[in-house]
Amino acid sequence: MSPTQHTRNEIDHALTSVDRAIADLRRGAAVVVRGGHHLILMLASEGVGPESLEQFRLAGEGDVSVAITGKRARALGLADAGHDFYLIRGSRSLQADDVEYLSDPTSVSQPADMTQLKVSQGASIEGAGLLLTKLARLLPAALTMPIDHEPAGALVVDVKDIESYKTFGAQQLRIVSQARVPLEGAEQARMVAFRPGDGGSEHFAILIGEPDLTQPVLVRLHSECFTGDLLGSLRCDCGSQLRGAIEAMSEAGSGIMLYLGQEGRGIGLVNKLRAYQLQDAGYDTIDANLQLGYDEDERVYLPAAQMLKLLGVKQVKLMTNNPIKVSALAHHGIEVTERVRHVFAMNEHNVGYLQTKAVKAGHLI
Repeated sequence: MSPTQHTRNEIDHALTSVDRAIADLRRGAAVVVRGGHHLILMLASEGVGPESLEQFRLAGEGDVSVAITGKRARALGLADAGHDFYLIRGSRSLQADDVEYLSDPTSVSQPADMTQLKVSQGASIEGAGLLLTKLARLLPAALTMPIDHEPAGALVVDVKDIESYKTFGAQQLRIVSQARVPLEGAEQARMVAFRPGDGGSEHFAILIGEPDLTQPVLVRLHSECFTGDLLGSLRCDCGSQLRGAIEAMSEAGSGIMLYLGQEGRGIGLVNKLRAYQLQDAGYDTIDANLQLGYDEDERVYLPAAQMLKLLGVKQVKLMTNNPIKVSALAHHGIEVTERVRHVFAMNEHNVGYLQTKAVKAGHLI
């Protein structure tokens, strides 16, 4: 959506209501999602126990379902069709172990009888609820129940606000601080901090030297990776890419590294560790995300484009092996004049990870 189509008050209201809903879901509270004349009460499935399930059931008079993504439904073998969202009910009342099994592929819980589960296609309102759990960095699964009125004192969030949240947040990015930060191998460096309007994680730009903004700037979009960047994990190549890009920019005389708050391809560190657990059980890096109910890659690159625009950058030479980053920047108004190959040596721990990225995700490795 274009910011010219919405007033600042509308944008602020949307961001605030979704922020509050995210906070409530993360602390285990239920929220109401409103789509037109339809209302559902929803509670994030993660952490649901017998007591919270019973309280949720007593909060309304409708049937309680577990909403899951189409990716998760197919991973469970409950659906073959290509629908985005599904509702799972039981011929008996769903129990906490049922909810855990349907929501979490790392769970050891198992329904007493899978044949008792009834599967139906979910609607857009349930899809918005699942998007809300993703924004909260929780497993994309939720208890849902249709209701016919807004409960007194309940937090109500609109479908349209949930769907606009990432866009509005990125459009409201602003520079909040910057400072000189000499780096090993790149002493002429400074960091610029950007805060999104959604109240979420900050993003950072690392400027090496003094980039000439009249020419294409050497740029890398780097999504944060706590395990690789900080701990030196060998399961990925993120740490090598981060330090290698800074070194290459220093040798070239200048460049800009955008450090984006999108851990684990946008699913967050906790869910990335769950994905690692699934990889250790035999799934590849992409299938592990699908088992969790996420898309292959949940990242968005509008924030990166906005950061470059705020820095005055219009043309870039992009250091990446991922064609999606090239097309995403172009889509958001940044011209990519050249793709610069950015490959590092494999090791015994990440060879499968890198091969999967090349074969399944189309990375040019």
